[in-house]
Amino acid sequence: MPLLILSKVKDGLDPSMKKKAFAFLEKLQEDDTLPGLHIEPIQGSVDSRVRTGRVDDNYRCVLFKIVGQDDPVYVIHGVWPHDKANKIAESVHLSMNPINGVPEITSVVSSVKAAAAKPAVETEPSSDVPVETAPTVPAPSVVPEAESAPSWPAGLTADVLHTELGIDEQLASAAMAVTTEGDLLSLIETVDVEWQAQMLLDLATGTPVDEARSKMGLDQKVDVGDGTEDEKLIRSLKHPAAQASFHWIDDDEELRRIVEAGDLVAWRLFLHPEQRKYADGAYKGAFRLSGGAGTGKTVVALHRTWRLAQENPKARVLLTTYTRNLAEDLAQGLRQLDESITLQNSLDSAGVHVKGVDQTVRAVLQAAGSGLDEATAKVLGDSRTVLGTPTSGELWKEAIDNADADLPADLLTSAFMSAEYGLIVLPNRITTSTGYVRVRRTGRGAALDRAKRLEVWKVITEYRMLARANDTTDWQEKAEIAAAWLESNKRTFFDHVVVDEAQDLNLSQLRFLRAVVAEGRDDLFICEDSHQRIYGQKVVLSHVGIQIRGRARRLTLNYRTTAQNLDWAMHILAGGDFTDLEGESEKHPYHSARSGPVPRLLPTASMSKELDQAAELIRTWLPSGDGESDRAPKPEAIAVLVRDKYRRQSVVSGLAERGLQVRSVDQENAKPGMPLVMTMHRAKGLEFTHVLLFGVHEGSVPHGLKDYKASDEDFVDAMLRERSLLYVASTRARDVLAVSWFGAMSTLLGAW
Repeated sequence: MPLLILSKVKDGLDPSMKKKAFAFLEKLQEDDTLPGLHIEPIQGSVDSRVRTGRVDDNYRCVLFKIVGQDDPVYVIHGVWPHDKANKIAESVHLSMNPINGVPEITSVVSSVKAAAAKPAVETEPSSDVPVETAPTVPAPSVVPEAESAPSWPAGLTADVLHTELGIDEQLASAAMAVTTEGDLLSLIETVDVEWQAQMLLDLATGTPVDEARSKMGLDQKVDVGDGTEDEKLIRSLKHPAAQASFHWIDDDEELRRIVEAGDLVAWRLFLHPEQRKYADGAYKGAFRLSGGAGTGKTVVALHRTWRLAQENPKARVLLTTYTRNLAEDLAQGLRQLDESITLQNSLDSAGVHVKGVDQTVRAVLQAAGSGLDEATAKVLGDSRTVLGTPTSGELWKEAIDNADADLPADLLTSAFMSAEYGLIVLPNRITTSTGYVRVRRTGRGAALDRAKRLEVWKVITEYRMLARANDTTDWQEKAEIAAAWLESNKRTFFDHVVVDEAQDLNLSQLRFLRAVVAEGRDDLFICEDSHQRIYGQKVVLSHVGIQIRGRARRLTLNYRTTAQNLDWAMHILAGGDFTDLEGESEKHPYHSARSGPVPRLLPTASMSKELDQAAELIRTWLPSGDGESDRAPKPEAIAVLVRDKYRRQSVVSGLAERGLQVRSVDQENAKPGMPLVMTMHRAKGLEFTHVLLFGVHEGSVPHGLKDYKASDEDFVDAMLRERSLLYVASTRARDVLAVSWFGAMSTLLGAW
């Protein structure tokens, strides 16, 4: 019975051929001698192993046949129209890299030399959308990073690239000859072998050779043993470094899922060797994985969760994040990874649990039942019904009005009081004015003497009294109470916890997660990116008992966003000073191997004109049916992102008035069939081929900073969150990004 391996190829399956492709591959997996398959060699091909097979009258499958000691192995390269398939089959070659032994598929028809000789392509401003006051994409006032020279590590030469790492000799020479990062990116786009492209990109950002080799899994020897060349090739296809480009099919059911998904480069099949190392690793305690948008942290979290469950079916594994919507996205992703997986709902049950942090807190409080009085008193100073309705955020305003505290106006804001409560009072479980007067307020900025602290305590006391009268607790209080109950009762409900988007969790949520999992090997796996912190205040893991102790790594290669869009997004961050969850300064070393058009800046004179422009632009993005590459593949791959829900509704209505139907997305999952309009916050965790950031003008982004004037630190931190929000929104665009506004543009765009 033949064994099948899928190779990673960008356009290897026409969507219209899913059913027929599955039928062909299913038959091939049963018996490759069936006459209807027409598995035939190609006359004049450069590789004697290459074959084509008949999918139907018009389509052929290109594959390589490898003959080992047992059943034959077929490496599936892709399904294309007849003539295109034959042309591809004539030129492709499957072999082991002569230097490192990693299997790779190359094309004899190479454009490396031609690409190296050409300058980077300049993207011309589009003219299909009218602009009121300025040309599309004005010249930037800051020189883009792509125009700087590659930062090769010291001593790197073309000879080292080829003889030590295995980079193609011509490619190595061409890479060392380029003078700008833009030229290197143009060169990389012509490269057949993905690991070679990624290796060059990593080295070009200054990564030492040994580190780059380790990231690609090339520090592990490819042991192919003895035997025929085909037998050696089969063994090389099982090497960890090969798993980034080749996937062994286990059975018919897996084959069906892959083909029906219609994406042979699906994230669930092909992990980068560095991603796989973190997903499969064993750690002596809590581990932290950081990385910018699009670097694959969530993919690693999903694979990590799946691996832990497979390794020990009796283990209790929690995959969690900060919102219910994102948790539902994680659950969907886990089912895509393995649709046979059963998600658990009952605490303490063996298996995988996928819930938001607040959902998990509620489940623990329900399990505690009537035994919460002691924990509640420890956190709040009294007992009350903890499982009641969550406290309204408006209660702080009422508490400030009622308390009549003698404080400066900039301290008498809901923003200051809620931050003080969440960062100082709750995490320290302060229940008296004496405790508050004595507590250290590290990092809070606004200095408070004893008299001011007592006045602040009046507001906090009033807030707690109002909440008790209403029989409510807020979500951070619930998390802190649940953590206190777990600690005092020495209870844990999970053996492993995997956290995605941890930068948006507050101190009490992080303390709860520390308490809910048994401390030990592989207990906490934390994925975060401080650049994407759009909620809450800065936190440090060690302050809630989560000790990383050197178990931290960073992903730097962006797989989603083009280099042009990433460059745009990183310049938004350039004005801020970010720190990670260990309190260390966060740099911006991210890069992308993908290229695309420069982001378009579209200023207008009025809101009405901006809506006119948006309608015209989106129409040029909608699928046309003729396969134009610059259009979205489906309407819901287009997103208009706005700062708040009020602007969302005005955009939906305004576009409808202009004859363009779009779909407003709030908490519900997005439905297909129309372009989507949602807030920048709601877009977190999603991606689209085409994105318009609408209304990025002064007063809209940044927004609502007047309540953060109590201290410079509070204001700066609020501004960081606004930068992060615009960064998150910008990096939702996979291919095409446009930014529009009327009047004065946002100061956050000032670098352009």
